[in-house]
Amino acid sequence: MAAVGPRPVPALLAAAERHLRVGTPADLAGAVTRSHLDDGRCVGWYGPPALGWRVAVDAERADAPVPAALARRFGTADFWARWTRAECLCKLADVPVAAWWRRHGLSIPPDSAAVWRTLRLGDLVVTVAFAPDPPPRPGRGPASARF
Repeated sequence: MAAVGPRPVPALLAAAERHLRVGTPADLAGAVTRSHLDDGRCVGWYGPPALGWRVAVDAERADAPVPAALARRFGTADFWARWTRAECLCKLADVPVAAWWRRHGLSIPPDSAAVWRTLRLGDLVVTVAFAPDPPPRPGRGPASARF
């Protein structure tokens, strides 16, 4: 089996605005993946499938105050962009955010196979990220994603 390449992922990321919708959770029930906001809205991904890749989305209100404890730990510069990227990679790796923080802070590991785009969508900061599907483990079910 050939290795999974980045196509069509770069094109999907470049056109992310066309594949994202904002609405209520009920409105976006058919999304491939969603992110719920603190104000009751939801952001959903409606892009076509990318064979061999998983997708995650995370969104936050751009003007939301950074919680004091997180500001002390991670600083406030470009906080929501860094936060949404880390959240997406946590989702793709199936790793709790607290475990990610201990290991990476809000950074992306340099050897990460994930690709992402962070953008403004109205009043939101949104990251869309893709990671290759983990290889199956013989006799043990799907492999855990590496972070």
